[in-house]
Amino acid sequence: MTAEPTALAVHSVYGADHLGNEAKRAQTVIEARRAVFDQFLQAAVATLPDSVGRIAGYHLGWLDENGHSVVANSGKAIRPTMALLASEAVGGSTEVALPAAAAVELAHNFSLIHDDVIDGDETRRHRPTAWSVFGVGDAVVAGDALLALAYGVLAASGHHAAAEVATMLSAAVIGLCEGQSQDLSFERRSDVDLSECLGMVERKTALLMSCACTSGAAFGGGGPAQLERMTSVGRHLGLAFQLVDDLLGIWGDPAVTGKPVYSDLQSRKKTAPVVVALTSGTAASRELASLYHRDGELCEGELVRAAELIERAGARNWTEAQVEVLVSRALDDLDLSGPTVGGAAGLRLLGRLIRSQQP
Repeated sequence: MTAEPTALAVHSVYGADHLGNEAKRAQTVIEARRAVFDQFLQAAVATLPDSVGRIAGYHLGWLDENGHSVVANSGKAIRPTMALLASEAVGGSTEVALPAAAAVELAHNFSLIHDDVIDGDETRRHRPTAWSVFGVGDAVVAGDALLALAYGVLAASGHHAAAEVATMLSAAVIGLCEGQSQDLSFERRSDVDLSECLGMVERKTALLMSCACTSGAAFGGGGPAQLERMTSVGRHLGLAFQLVDDLLGIWGDPAVTGKPVYSDLQSRKKTAPVVVALTSGTAASRELASLYHRDGELCEGELVRAAELIERAGARNWTEAQVEVLVSRALDDLDLSGPTVGGAAGLRLLGRLIRSQQP
């Protein structure tokens, strides 16, 4: 999420060549806040003992495996940006919401380090994952340290909303863990339905994004009604974000996503497009089930065929339509929150950016 202090070079969220004009404006909104946020986050991580701080810095994209500073390769920073923009939308500032934004981002990266271990993923953000470089045990401990640091940052802020936000974050992380557990169980099951799948998405992804918006608004001084609306904004954007990520996991360009092509299909993940296809009752769903539920790895041709079957079953179109609906609902809730005249512009652009990333 940051670069070294003297070289805050921020990469495009999804690659500049893939952005339209509106998405580029959204990227400008993000980058304008990244420099301040990155410095705050890096200062917080610098308080960790070197044994875990070095691994955290590597995972976050600031350091190489030897602990030397590198130009940042640090991910999208969607969650902290949501927190900062939510603060602005209720009349607060970027600076006042930095602890809330950092806490959410630290918790998110705790989950990423652990997810990479659980899934056995060897690549993230175009380079080896932390566990594949430092070993499983050390990576898990570094992830634990990031989660503990998240609560420390909130406590150290002295903000009147810190305790409330800590409670929100705790609930979101517990929900995230439940969602991860469900996701793992789905890989062993052949009877996952769409309501179960979307419930898992809500827990694993949308809860933390919802927490980001609500926490930022709380630190920004939002009232109860505004916090309620911001919770809904974050929930809908979080669901849309995950559905886009599901599309990218099947049809995304590895040069943009940083993950191998068809990575979700090879690991038999029951993402929303897959579940929609498997439960569609079509000839394509039956052929897909025969591929998806058999033992052994799928070869390249079978992965290509699986992606074709998902599309033929109508699941790609369904997922794209849901993204449109969810982003529209988020923007409607944003308008109903009574935002400041200019404060909501950034969240609107961010919502449209999420929508625009569909492959």
